[in-house]
Amino acid sequence: MAEVLDVAVVGGGPTGLWLACELALAGVRVEVFERRAEAVRESRALTLHPRSLEVLALRGLEKRFLERGRPLPTGHFAMLDTRLDFSVLDTRFPYTLFLPQAVTEALLEARATELGVAVRRGHTVEALRQDGEGVDLEGSTDAGPFRIRARFVVGADGARSAVRRLAGIPFPGTDVTRTAMLGDVTLGAPPAQPAVGIANERGGVMVVPMAPGVHRIVVNDPLREKAPVREPVTLEELRESTLRIAGTDFGMREPRWLSRFGNETRLAERYREGRVLLAGDAAHMHFPAGGQGLNVGLQDAMNLGWKLAAVVKDGAPEALLDSYSRERRPVGEALIHNTLAQTALMGATQETLALRAMMSDLLREPRLNRQLANNIGALDVGYAPLDVPAPEVTLLPEWSGRRLSDAELPMREGADMRLYAALHPGRWLLLDLGEGDSRPLPRWEPGWSSQVTTLRARGPTGRRDLEGVGGMLVRPDGHVGWAWAA
Repeated sequence: MAEVLDVAVVGGGPTGLWLACELALAGVRVEVFERRAEAVRESRALTLHPRSLEVLALRGLEKRFLERGRPLPTGHFAMLDTRLDFSVLDTRFPYTLFLPQAVTEALLEARATELGVAVRRGHTVEALRQDGEGVDLEGSTDAGPFRIRARFVVGADGARSAVRRLAGIPFPGTDVTRTAMLGDVTLGAPPAQPAVGIANERGGVMVVPMAPGVHRIVVNDPLREKAPVREPVTLEELRESTLRIAGTDFGMREPRWLSRFGNETRLAERYREGRVLLAGDAAHMHFPAGGQGLNVGLQDAMNLGWKLAAVVKDGAPEALLDSYSRERRPVGEALIHNTLAQTALMGATQETLALRAMMSDLLREPRLNRQLANNIGALDVGYAPLDVPAPEVTLLPEWSGRRLSDAELPMREGADMRLYAALHPGRWLLLDLGEGDSRPLPRWEPGWSSQVTTLRARGPTGRRDLEGVGGMLVRPDGHVGWAWAA
């Protein structure tokens, strides 16, 4: 019988590739199975948000992406006139990085290859059976059928996930009630501004530069919103709608990609069924408002990767995997909530336009703007304390599960270093901020303690929020496990 994989990841998009990278970094035997024979050239998503850039920085990979992308200090909510100001956020990356999804996928696949991950393209999963020891997957390729066995399987295979369906995980929600369209085209008369949003009683148009000579036009046209999602978009349809709504078609020609998309919205009832888990669009489906889907998928993978590795490699109890659904499904619910709100604000009725004007005025208030920017950028995500033994110290409960932003740390021994640099290996970090020599460790099972890096900071860190904190255990995903008083 063929060798049993530790983990089979089904789906070679950003979520599946990042999960495979996390698992391989921890020494897990993982392979990716992707039904498409070739990498997708079109880019549905165009941006990486602040928390996704932090996720990459936690593994020392941010430079690769920053070199290929373009930082934008603002973002949008429902194409409102008042932009979200990312520049004020508590992060090393106070911006959205404009980077087409095709580039993101290529960079992630290159990283997976560096780590020895096999990405097996042209593999369509058609059957799944699991027992107490593992999961059998069967399917087809151009060369014939295939069968593999793995201890765990993760479905990162998109909104129409075969893994989710075969595992029997319900995907409740609502069907398509309206559609919109997009086109990547050449513009003979592009707008003077880098990005333009137009909303009026005739509909909405957004124009964004993609590459030299190429723009993306996204159109919400009330006269075409009942078109079936599978009906192909034509250049003439896109041109007519844009002209009617914006008063110009910007001289569009030479379409490179035309697509129609809908507002079908669903959330998996659970993210785990035995030895099968879901991540990314396989777990949550929504109108692509605010470019959040790819980003939330990467963050799902970051949460799941270290937990699955701990179970497979370090003897952690399988119950640790239940925390993945507990922590990430509420994030999926919040994602659906805000995309539904954005969809509602994209209407063209008199009432909706009045609501848009009111919301745009409200977002001029800095506190509200920052709150929504934190939400879209995923910097406001926190978790409840993990149900695993904590160190025998006086804990500071307000820190448990909190996202920890990067900082320069003055070290007691050696040169100063960045906090995130200490997390590059994907291990837990014991950060001693006190003056004494106490170095409490969690009371976990044998094997876990080998997955801890220890750092001892010297004197004040320059961060006011760390005053009174004697130390903390930071999870591999950059959230605090526990913190204790000085």
